[in-house]
Amino acid sequence: MSTPRQAPLPRTLTARSASAFAGLALAGVGREWPHHFQHLARNVEEVRSPRELHPAFFGCYDWHSAVHGHWALARILRLFPRLPAATRIRAALDENLTRKHLDAELDYFQGPGRSSFERPYGWGWLLALAAELRAGRGPSARRWSKAMRPLETFIAKSFVSYLSKLPYPVRTGLHSNTAFALTLALDYARAADDRPLASMIVERSRIFYGADSEAPLAWEPSGEDFLSPSLTEADLMSRVMPAAEFRRWVGRFLPSLAADEAGTALRPPRAFDRGDPKLAHLDGLNLSRAWALDRIAALMPANKKVREAALRHARAGLAHVVSGNYLGEHWLASFAVYLLTS
Repeated sequence: MSTPRQAPLPRTLTARSASAFAGLALAGVGREWPHHFQHLARNVEEVRSPRELHPAFFGCYDWHSAVHGHWALARILRLFPRLPAATRIRAALDENLTRKHLDAELDYFQGPGRSSFERPYGWGWLLALAAELRAGRGPSARRWSKAMRPLETFIAKSFVSYLSKLPYPVRTGLHSNTAFALTLALDYARAADDRPLASMIVERSRIFYGADSEAPLAWEPSGEDFLSPSLTEADLMSRVMPAAEFRRWVGRFLPSLAADEAGTALRPPRAFDRGDPKLAHLDGLNLSRAWALDRIAALMPANKKVREAALRHARAGLAHVVSGNYLGEHWLASFAVYLLTS
């Protein structure tokens, strides 16, 4: 019996899916509660509401999700400026991405004891948002980008300082993962022509990961992962190394993928409780695995199993972006947009 031919991994959003994902992001960026705080309060006076603490990024359950929710809206608007939701998107970005609000966000970062706030995951997404606003067209995008510039510059410089002191990478499938944040930051640095940041990321990535071999891919995933430590690292190194060097490196690092065994090495995980915010991470893991596998496959075109694994993970992840549960919907739309547009 013949195997049905599989379609290639989708490379772009459709207007229909863009509208659905924009709806989820719009529902989140203006929703203050429930909120998961990551806030150092030094006294009772500093116990304040999300909107008071973060006038730009108070929604979407937590700060970093609010940032990449705004990123998703900005990207959708740039790609689909005539989408029915475009007016609402512009209004939301106009309301939140003001110079006053973004300066307040910068003030928060500069407060005593907050040097590690949202580092590195939120930092990476903040720079991704800044890059997207730079790529936008029209007076609105230029206004948002200009308002973002002081905060963007601060985070970019903070990344350079942080990497100069970081002795080892953080290898996890959660927010502290070093490789994913550096992927977002490197894409920003190249788009913004921030040469000190780009140089630092390339240098430290080679030091952190250049000699890695035989990643224990069979040990993945952990039960609360939304990133694959191994595949996220490979995604970063595909940006750091020329293609030929990357193929040699990934052959040592992920020999099962290089040997065309992705079908047995990787199967899409399943989330059994989407009402649990940590267990729901596995839906995002399918999406992030898909974009990493898709990039690896593009540099290893003869390896059909990697492309097929990317497609399986994409289908599994995209099937649960819209679930009716805010604990997943507040962030999964951003991951879906990243998958389908990166």
